[in-house]
Amino acid sequence: AAPMSSPAPPATYARDGHVATITYNRPEKLNAVNGPMREALDEAWTTFREDDEAWVAIVTGAGSAFCAGADLHDGAGATGTWPGSFWEWPTITTFESGMEIWKPTIAAVNGPCIGYGLTAVLACDFVLASDRASFAYPEVGIGVATIVGALRLPERVAMPDALEMLLTGETFDAEHARSIGLAWRIHPHDQLLDEAHALAERLTRGAPLAIRATNEMAHRGRRLPWTDAVRMGETMRRLVGASDDAAEGRTAWAEHRDPEWRGR
Repeated sequence: AAPMSSPAPPATYARDGHVATITYNRPEKLNAVNGPMREALDEAWTTFREDDEAWVAIVTGAGSAFCAGADLHDGAGATGTWPGSFWEWPTITTFESGMEIWKPTIAAVNGPCIGYGLTAVLACDFVLASDRASFAYPEVGIGVATIVGALRLPERVAMPDALEMLLTGETFDAEHARSIGLAWRIHPHDQLLDEAHALAERLTRGAPLAIRATNEMAHRGRRLPWTDAVRMGETMRRLVGASDDAAEGRTAWAEHRDPEWRGR
């Protein structure tokens, strides 16, 4: 008898060179998030964060959807689990809820992007949309409040545009998403992943530690008082300036050659 094949994992992590790809992988369920997918996603993002050779991540969906949000038929564990009670353990244990990863991240939105899927997209630095993509926070239509999405969306778009999505629960197409600044660029569906990889490749040309420090300051600095932000930024600049890569950058410049970054 032929050996039984093991089921495909509900989310996958793969790295090619310095570019990692994280894929929602329940295409038969439109990549809706259930407990096993949540565990696989959290493992994938943790692997990316800790993989020294992974400098940029692309996140996308298998099949025709990016992510249909929480699986309403199998929702146990979709938001994640953690030891202890709510009071003893923070809920920031997932990429969507705020796991801090300052390596650049690219969302390649290949189809419907709903609920949790959209919250993950809003956590990414760059949002590339297929011309088949659509975006929605439908939770209010089933009596559920949108929370992390309500925190993230007004940071990306004007408040009335954010509230229109959050409070109507309606679905918006890629062109609308681009017009309000939710999607950065729209690409023909068949070119989406090629464009995401081209962008990722551009993001690997700079020194990875310098890129991460710059990215962190761009995000964190918006929430800090000006003097605190400058003080933090100057500290990080000195730390990065003491790295091997900073020495390599200076040497490569003096020798008129391309630097060879090592991420340390």
